[in-house]
Amino acid sequence: MRYLKDEKLTERVREIIGQLGLTYIESERVTVVRSIGSRGKAVARIWSVPRAVLVGFDLRPLYVIEIINEKFEKLTGEERTKVLIHELLHIPKSFGGGLRQHGRLVNEREVERLAKRLGERLNK
Repeated sequence: MRYLKDEKLTERVREIIGQLGLTYIESERVTVVRSIGSRGKAVARIWSVPRAVLVGFDLRPLYVIEIINEKFEKLTGEERTKVLIHELLHIPKSFGGGLRQHGRLVNEREVERLAKRLGERLNK
């Protein structure tokens, strides 16, 4: 499996953060990579750097959204945006390096709500 940094999608994620007003996310601390050759079922994953590593190296929290290239490329533009929104929802408001699990704040309903809001903002 190979990983490639995706500057274009990183910029798209930063646009989504700004357009949705997700001000608790430090967009410069979030990046996107594509994995090529993954056999997993997921379309995307989000990774955070373990707290011990952050403390050990005096780093602030970092998040990486991994796009599974073979799966992501088959999606429409709207579906891709929803995937990115979904992954961003895993970042907690504390932006402390942890991840939210699926549940009340990370679910399809919330993704749909934010995608609709994003679409309305773009159509104004």
